[in-house]
Amino acid sequence: MIRRLPLTMLALLAGPPALAATGIAAGTTALGPVLTDADGMTLYTFDRDSGGASACYDDCAVNWPPLPAPAGAAAEGDYAPSLRKDGTMQWTYKGMPLYTWIKDTKPGETTGEGVKGVWHVARP
Repeated sequence: MIRRLPLTMLALLAGPPALAATGIAAGTTALGPVLTDADGMTLYTFDRDSGGASACYDDCAVNWPPLPAPAGAAAEGDYAPSLRKDGTMQWTYKGMPLYTWIKDTKPGETTGEGVKGVWHVARP
């Protein structure tokens, strides 16, 4: 006898879904739930960003790569693309630009938390 699970149960078994257009998902780390990119790498926010605009360029952006949004990307819930002054697009969450950290080398790492007191894991 085959027993069918309700769709809500199947969704729970599959884990947290990535948002279709963004690739952003929720992951679990030693610090608790965090937002991750499509590869499972922890995402971060920068206290010096404001108004949805990034303040991280040049060497900062080498160490904290902006999470790219494709051309033509549209807002989806709390996620929206933001135009950077270098002409590229970057994903934001609740108005905060999102970044990865060059020193995180595998999914689940959160070594960027608290760097210089201005970098923080992005929490769902």
